[in-house]
Amino acid sequence: MEPLRLTDRFKTLYNLATVLSGSAGADAVLLLLDGPAEWQRLRKRAGSAKILVAADTPEPLEGAKEAGLETVVIDMPDSPVYERLTQALLEAVADDILTPGARVVALYSGFEAETIDSLSVIKLGEHLDRLTGRDLRQLETRVPLDTLKIVVDLAVEIGREGREGQPVGTMFVVGDSRKVLASSHPVGFDPVRGYNRKERNLDDARVREGVKEIAQMDGAIIVSADGTVEAACRYVDASAATITLSKGLGSRHWAAAAISRATNAVSVSVSQSNGTVRIFQNGQVMLRIEPKHRRPMVWRELEYEPPESGRKKGKGGKGETGKGGKGEAEG
Repeated sequence: MEPLRLTDRFKTLYNLATVLSGSAGADAVLLLLDGPAEWQRLRKRAGSAKILVAADTPEPLEGAKEAGLETVVIDMPDSPVYERLTQALLEAVADDILTPGARVVALYSGFEAETIDSLSVIKLGEHLDRLTGRDLRQLETRVPLDTLKIVVDLAVEIGREGREGQPVGTMFVVGDSRKVLASSHPVGFDPVRGYNRKERNLDDARVREGVKEIAQMDGAIIVSADGTVEAACRYVDASAATITLSKGLGSRHWAAAAISRATNAVSVSVSQSNGTVRIFQNGQVMLRIEPKHRRPMVWRELEYEPPESGRKKGKGGKGETGKGGKGEAEG
């Protein structure tokens, strides 16, 4: 694989990125690469700026750490540039290279394949909150997307706001409600019992506010595929014997994983300690959201403005962070 050529255009963009990193108070410069580079020269030209390099496989990054650069492997060779860039940032946060609220100057191939031609300033707290319907469609669940949106948005609000200044942990189980009810039992008083279906549907803002109050009580909230709250304060009976989760996750997360394995439902848990929202399917964490670092979520498809006529379009496809694109990045 041919190393990245340090052309005059690349040197200009790279120098601008390192200068901008200092003037904008950025925490790092991110290079999204398709192959290896002259790591020592990159490190020397960067001065005191932290440089993070990302690639789809470990091989192109060999020697980067020894040169003093941070590395991230994203393994998304056929994905649009926006998704690769987002994954690189997520991996960097997960590896404690960046904090969730960091600011990053990113260099990447926005238009022409294998050519670094785009620069963006990205605020992670804003960029990573753009969880869209596309993310939820990846779950391949029978639960309608609109219902999942409502429940996840509600969970994010609970995780971010708590209730009356106090943190709140809770769990929603969405879809396959008949089987979920058969795999759970009441903890005690059910606050939604006796109301008609219209008075229990999450499409109504008043119902969502009422659910925020219920969320403070013990037990899971069961939601049908049409968004109706079927029951609350339910104890999940499903076995977690075959479940494997990360260390530090409590009984609520184990119950969410177990019920998603035992049924066709999707579970959404809110951590009381830090407000993190996790979405479970088939016993596994499929998506994780950090509400403490996010603005209200926007559910929409990505927008993209094509480059000026005459330019080649790179393999990035649709995206929000290329030159001239709409979105969270500042070109």
